[in-house]
Amino acid sequence: MELSIKKNFVLAALALCGTGAAMAQAAGTSKLELWGIVDAAVRHTNNEGAAKSGKTQMIGGGMSQSRWGINVEEDLGGGSKALAFLENRFDADAGNPAIGAPYFQLSYVGLQGPYGRITAGRQWNVLFDVVTSTYASFPYSPYMEAYKPELGMAMGARASNMLKYMFATPDRSFVGALQYSFDENNNTKGLTSATQVPGFVASTLNGGAWKTAGGYLRYAAAGAAVGGGYLRTTLPGGTDVDAWTLGGSYRTGPWYLTAGYGLNKAKFATVTSPAVALGNAVDGGLLGQFWGGQTNGGFQPGDANKRQLLQFGVGYQLTSQLNLGAHYFRGKQSGSVTGASNGNANFYVAVADYAFSKRTDAYFGVDHTSISGGSAIVLDPVSKARSRTGITIGLRHRF
Repeated sequence: MELSIKKNFVLAALALCGTGAAMAQAAGTSKLELWGIVDAAVRHTNNEGAAKSGKTQMIGGGMSQSRWGINVEEDLGGGSKALAFLENRFDADAGNPAIGAPYFQLSYVGLQGPYGRITAGRQWNVLFDVVTSTYASFPYSPYMEAYKPELGMAMGARASNMLKYMFATPDRSFVGALQYSFDENNNTKGLTSATQVPGFVASTLNGGAWKTAGGYLRYAAAGAAVGGGYLRTTLPGGTDVDAWTLGGSYRTGPWYLTAGYGLNKAKFATVTSPAVALGNAVDGGLLGQFWGGQTNGGFQPGDANKRQLLQFGVGYQLTSQLNLGAHYFRGKQSGSVTGASNGNANFYVAVADYAFSKRTDAYFGVDHTSISGGSAIVLDPVSKARSRTGITIGLRHRF
């Protein structure tokens, strides 16, 4: 008798679930998209390695980092829908996952309705959002993956464990967002030795947690757009980093003009104990990863705690298939106690992009970085170079 009751209960529950599923399906439709970008390029740079010789390599992303993703939308009725998004990045030259990155660089779920959109998971931060949507370097491809100084000050561009609320007016002339991410007790209190610092930095960068809070607002009309954003990031060692950005763009006919400004200011604690020193070392290592690296057009931060970037750019669509663009960035680093890490950097990049179709294009880019100032400011600790030129030619397909 008891077995029969349990069986009938299970059948009834399954029937109710089936009815609910049918009702949900009737409320609207679902969309499932598999999409991606495959990009490979040959890049040559000078002043590489201890001998400062030239280096020629194939890279798995010259204009865009290669990636694939899944985008899901379900119509819930009444102007609302459910969202889910996954994005994996990889190196097309060798077929490897992106080095030092989580398997899914983006992974979030959310709801969207008449009053905005709320999402939860690993997402782009508000600095990336406002720069990309308002004054990105190239209108057809926001950044050149092989050389993108503008992203060196976006505090990693993504954050895990994030709640984000986005809103817009009906005509989307005003768009904005607020974000908050949880640190999940990812801190340096358990560190006892400086030898643990590199591993801790690497694990944090690979999808690890840090606390953020910020937002952005942009306005666009009649070909012009202007926007600004603020983000406070609390690194695992307890250092607060305040990041600001402000910029705009204008499109008229074949022309695209941009200008922008960014600032990062780290508030390192005064060293009063070995634990504080270890926390500062971790946070300095993370900030160095955000600020440095060839793909960010970066240079070593040393003991500096402030960096500013001013940028100007112009694009011109010569034909329906050929786009030209050139950009200049002026970086300034300060706050070094010794003065050895205070200085300036000039970044230049020019790109020609030819579209064979809506999905396939080829590109040719030239970039140059030069540094002046304190003796500790170098492009990398191995070559200790203070200037570098890069030439990139590649092919990209989007599906």
